[in-house]
Amino acid sequence: MNKETNDNDLQEIITQALNEIKEKQGDAFDITKVNLADLERRTGITRGRLRTIQKNGFIIKPHGLTGKIANNSVIAGYESFINDKLRKGISNSSNIFDLLQENGYTGSKSAVKDYIKKHKDLLPAKRQIVSKQGNRGRRYETEPGESYQMDWGFVTVADDLGKTYKIACFAIICHHCGKRYIEFFPNAKQENLFIGMIHAFIYMGVPKYILTDNMKSVVIRRDMKGKPIWQKDYELFMGNIGFETKLCKPYHPFTKGRVERLVRFVKDNFLPGRVFKELTDLNYEAIRWCNKQNSIYHKAVDCIPDEQHLRSCLTVAPLLEETIELSYYLCPERRISFDGFVNYEGRRFGVPYWYTEKVCRVKRDGYNLCIYDTSMRKLLTTHDVTWSRRDSYCKDQYVTEQPEEHPTATVKINIQQLDPPTTDPGFAKFNFEEGLF
Repeated sequence: MNKETNDNDLQEIITQALNEIKEKQGDAFDITKVNLADLERRTGITRGRLRTIQKNGFIIKPHGLTGKIANNSVIAGYESFINDKLRKGISNSSNIFDLLQENGYTGSKSAVKDYIKKHKDLLPAKRQIVSKQGNRGRRYETEPGESYQMDWGFVTVADDLGKTYKIACFAIICHHCGKRYIEFFPNAKQENLFIGMIHAFIYMGVPKYILTDNMKSVVIRRDMKGKPIWQKDYELFMGNIGFETKLCKPYHPFTKGRVERLVRFVKDNFLPGRVFKELTDLNYEAIRWCNKQNSIYHKAVDCIPDEQHLRSCLTVAPLLEETIELSYYLCPERRISFDGFVNYEGRRFGVPYWYTEKVCRVKRDGYNLCIYDTSMRKLLTTHDVTWSRRDSYCKDQYVTEQPEEHPTATVKINIQQLDPPTTDPGFAKFNFEEGLF
């Protein structure tokens, strides 16, 4: 019940009580001389409140501050921060609320929603796209641990110098419970696809099959009967891990709508306003975001993904264990350049000179980059991973001591060296200070 309804009920109670007193007193009734004690017994309103109402002729008037908002609200000190996000097109209240909490905000999420609702004029105008209403489709469901959906998403990054480049986001989601996993890579090459899938299987388990679109790193083409011809490395990867792959119909993204929605959710909720120093930092924040999203209730799947996945999906899709075969996928091969460097994620890292092979294997583990021999039996060197474009040298990358020949027989030839002659230079005659002594 709102304030206006309460005021109307109070006015009705006082009016009814005054009419009863008027019927009892008859012509002797005077509204200015009403007995407040009697009126208090009839209405249940305190005498102090009745005295205030009597001054207004027993008419209930609204409070003078009704409808006004306090200037000293909790959100008042964060208005410029929210306005800046709105001007950049960030209107997701959950994302803005999380960023505000990181900056010390102690208010409620409802206050953030109300502020965004009242200041939508700050958002940049969106292009209106009108499309025809298509045929209705039916959502399909899968059994626990039966199917995962995976896809790539791309985002543009601006550095401190104003230059921009693109990074790829690998996204995978369980179709049954909605448990999700994302990881960022410098590009969407096949080796990064394998690394992302292995990390996801370690995090979520190995399903019966993966649902994806027609990636070049997955399928080459289809035969006359429409059967996919797998890319040979991907086909070998499926056999080693133990899962199957199903392809979506070309140009029909609705088939894997769960992961399409996940990619959009990452772009709307996780990435807006995100600032990072290195790709490793971004991936650490991404896994924390995944853990948070997997531990809360989602209306689309009507469950908490972590609980449902643990209860039903992991009984069919066991977690992947790291083996020596997997290390070959996690450590892709790299050719060593003539000056002793390998290129990985757009940067160059040094290899010791005593390693004579032309190929080695490279693995990034957190903030460390490890370089192994081709058989993965020997660790050659490690580097601290930074986002700097400068070459990273290693110990013993170049030969520091050059070989030197020594005489094998007794040296019998002797020669003599004289000191250089002491002659005055040509400008000695201009040395006037010397003649003063």
